[in-house]
Amino acid sequence: MTNQYVKKVLVVGGGISGLSAAIALNKIGIEVEIAEKELEWNVYGVGIIQPPNALRALNEIGLADACMEQGTSYPGFDYYTGQGHFLFHTASPTIVGYPGVNGISRRQLHNILFEAVESTDTKIYMGTTVNTIENKENGVKVALNNGITATYDLVIGSDGANSKVRTLLFGEIEQRYSGQGVWRYNLPRPKEIDKGLFYYGKDAKAGLVPMSDDLMYLLVTTNEPGNPKFPNNQLHNLLKERMTEFGGIIAGIAKQIVDPSEVVYRPIFTHLMKSPWYKGNVLLVGDAAHGTAPHLGQGASIAIEDVVVLADILKHNLPVQETMEAFMEKRFERCKMIVENSDQLVEWELLTSAGRMTEKVNVGEFLKMTLEKMNEPFLSELNV
Repeated sequence: MTNQYVKKVLVVGGGISGLSAAIALNKIGIEVEIAEKELEWNVYGVGIIQPPNALRALNEIGLADACMEQGTSYPGFDYYTGQGHFLFHTASPTIVGYPGVNGISRRQLHNILFEAVESTDTKIYMGTTVNTIENKENGVKVALNNGITATYDLVIGSDGANSKVRTLLFGEIEQRYSGQGVWRYNLPRPKEIDKGLFYYGKDAKAGLVPMSDDLMYLLVTTNEPGNPKFPNNQLHNLLKERMTEFGGIIAGIAKQIVDPSEVVYRPIFTHLMKSPWYKGNVLLVGDAAHGTAPHLGQGASIAIEDVVVLADILKHNLPVQETMEAFMEKRFERCKMIVENSDQLVEWELLTSAGRMTEKVNVGEFLKMTLEKMNEPFLSELNV
């Protein structure tokens, strides 16, 4: 069915949520243009965890199989102390016929999404962002910095945690520094690492995530008071210093970290926009609306969910404002839970480091509860 209210959409930002939006909207016959601020595709990061709900969302746009083929799947995560003593296991149930969790490199995921967009009539403006956005009676008038001015039925701000669309709509918002940073590094994958592994130390947490038959990535979350800046040529040594409290496999892996240019470090900031995430016919999705700590591996997952849900609502051919209201009803509480529960895990790690963690906290049960909630269906019938 052709949507009589939304026929042409501008997506600002060509990351995971932006490319996914273009694919989802094209599948229901909506014309899409993408404005991407980078002159060339520059995929940030190392690898990514795709939990069951991410695979469900990718299945809706026809890309779960490709991700599974180019990544590697495993049944869940084992958790240990920093010295390798087993703590607990979290299993990921099968959803839409796919086993457990999928690990994949961010570049591979980008390539899968980009190739799917290329197969459509989507127009992509590289090195381009928005100068002005003006809601009009008949849509949204947008001036791009490439000189193009056009009117769209809907504008989607998927331009990340530092979203310019968000600033134009709502002004500057505060992103909260968590007190932690996350380090990532690609490594060869030994055959015996057949699932995700996490190790809890006192001042850091280390994880190993399989991405393919012969590749995995290391992630380490560390306490970084004051959000320090680090010299790029020392990132490998700084990471190894932060891994000295670990024994066993993590201690062995630390010796393989030799190239500072391959270390990806970022401070962890979080934010959650108050509802609604829209003004007029302009809507924020993904990190623009809800930036989360990586402790639940859900940031990209809920970003893809956002645009899949939006496309599903648009199929009902509602007026734009009713579409926006239905979107917020479906998305706000789910995304709020991920942001807040991820923040809670950060807080517990900081308390552990300070020696003030209470024994009443059961992290395993908390993780299990959250993942069970995320495995609930996120698409449901509208009351229309």
